[in-house]
Amino acid sequence: MPILSETPFSRLFPTKDQSEKPGKTRHLLPSRADVPPADQWNLKKIFSSDAAWRREFAAWQARVPQYAGFKGKLGSIGSLEAFLRFDSEMDRASEKLLLYAYLKSAEDMANPTYQGMKGQISVALARAAQETSFARPEILAAPKTVWKERLASPKLKRWHRSLSELLRLKPHTLSGKEERVVALSAEMAQTPSKAFRLLTDADFTFGTVRDEKGTEKTLTHETFSLFLHSPNRTVRKSAFEQFYSVFDEHKNTLAALLEGSVRGDIFHAKARRYPSSLDAALFDENIPRQVYENLISGVRGALPALYRYYDIRRKKMKLSRIHFYDTYVPILSDIQFHHSWNEAVGLIGKALQPLGAEYVRTLQKGLTSGRWADRYENAGKQSGAFSYGGYDTLPYIMTNFKPDLIESVFTLAHEGGHSMHSWLSARKQSYEDYNYVIFLAEIASTFNEQLLAEYLIEHASDKRLRLWLINRQIDAVRATIFRQTMFSEFEEQIHAAAERGEALGVAPIRGMYRKLLETYFGPAFTLDEQLELECLRIPHFYRSFYVYKYATGMSAAIALARRVKRGGEAERLDYFKMLEGGCSAPPLELLRRAGVDMIQPTAVSEAMNYFDELVSRFEAEI
Repeated sequence: MPILSETPFSRLFPTKDQSEKPGKTRHLLPSRADVPPADQWNLKKIFSSDAAWRREFAAWQARVPQYAGFKGKLGSIGSLEAFLRFDSEMDRASEKLLLYAYLKSAEDMANPTYQGMKGQISVALARAAQETSFARPEILAAPKTVWKERLASPKLKRWHRSLSELLRLKPHTLSGKEERVVALSAEMAQTPSKAFRLLTDADFTFGTVRDEKGTEKTLTHETFSLFLHSPNRTVRKSAFEQFYSVFDEHKNTLAALLEGSVRGDIFHAKARRYPSSLDAALFDENIPRQVYENLISGVRGALPALYRYYDIRRKKMKLSRIHFYDTYVPILSDIQFHHSWNEAVGLIGKALQPLGAEYVRTLQKGLTSGRWADRYENAGKQSGAFSYGGYDTLPYIMTNFKPDLIESVFTLAHEGGHSMHSWLSARKQSYEDYNYVIFLAEIASTFNEQLLAEYLIEHASDKRLRLWLINRQIDAVRATIFRQTMFSEFEEQIHAAAERGEALGVAPIRGMYRKLLETYFGPAFTLDEQLELECLRIPHFYRSFYVYKYATGMSAAIALARRVKRGGEAERLDYFKMLEGGCSAPPLELLRRAGVDMIQPTAVSEAMNYFDELVSRFEAEI
């Protein structure tokens, strides 16, 4: 499971640099039972109770053995239609089961009931995939004449796109026995990722750090980011060194886990006869290698503008040397924000007016009375933020909203972009064609962030606020395009090294990463030795070749946001063709319909020019 659709977690969109991490229990936070219903997502729209979920799960499991009845009978159009109909029903039912279990587990990661439910459905899906491993090879074994009949048959029209996509995968589909072996390896392949998360989230403790007021606070993954935003350099430096000292203590284990994940990627790429792991990852979403190469070459060409920004930052912060822990604190650090949830929703609505009244009205209702969102922290709740919805459910959003952080407003706009993409595609496409790929998803989310940033800059009440917002936007591009592209280069290099048969111990991995740090931060930047360990702490490296989509997504979003904002109804409708398109056409074709061609280097170039304009404007006005 599934046979013709995407992976079970394909609708889960975590915010960059925040994976599906278990949240540590935080003191002084309400228990889940004490959270008001209005602040929670409404999961009763999926299942009325846990008991209802268990009944549906048992019924679904009981139907899995029925797959065996189709084996050896998929040659005729009638039998193939019956199989595809059954598979769609099973896939659609499992989507709801997985979604409910995952969302309930995210509410309180310490709740064993929901962790158990999530484990049950995940294991059941893996085992169902083993039972259905015969299907793809058997369907693909038909000769060209039969395939021509299938694609022309009215009975199979509902699955035309899915069958065409399956045919595209034929060179990388194995025999029935081989497919079963690959399916059996799926659970095992998750071991490095699971071990990494348990080690870094459950076993690691980072001690405490005194903040700028002298108050001792616990250092965690989440508070590490807050400490890096401190205006007190001693606090930032102390948090940085203490945080990475823990990774240094476990560097050999972390390097082994990362190598295990990389070698798992290589195994699957070789098993399916791909030239490389990168080619396998790109082929899966039908993305030409040229898109990846355009991103890296375009961003590398713009590095002088980034170096210039670091030097501006150094000078304005009155530093003789700039370090990594100096790059997140706002240069203008005395700007205060406060937005209640409803105020944030209202602000986002104003910023998204170029998308039309119906889009704004739907999103605002979903974020308020529609109860799409789980709003605030509670004890044990998963950290970070994500959007996760299904064809038959609301497009749910998890946040840990903080009224005093403007980033919470941007995160809400970001996840709202994902959710509206899901909402629109589910209403315009069939179940088989609604599940858009992540390459497109990261465009819809950062598009909303882009409109919000430009709205805030245009409506800033004074010069200092405007400069703060421009600085924030510079850092957003830096974090999403430059940083994620560096990560992408690292992924490409570490996989290529392993494919050449090279060892991937701590020293080679750190050395590889050090060279990239030197390239991306420039000759005038002081690189602390601890920063080399950053490559051992990024959760997304266990979802191979994922991070480049953040960078391409923002590049395309900048181009599209400018096009829609400066254009008229035609440009808005072009963008909606992508939002409503699901996976009804290849992702690059849907994007071309929206107005951007990622095969060409122009989108990345426009984003890099935008960054240069922001830096120049900031330098001139500050």
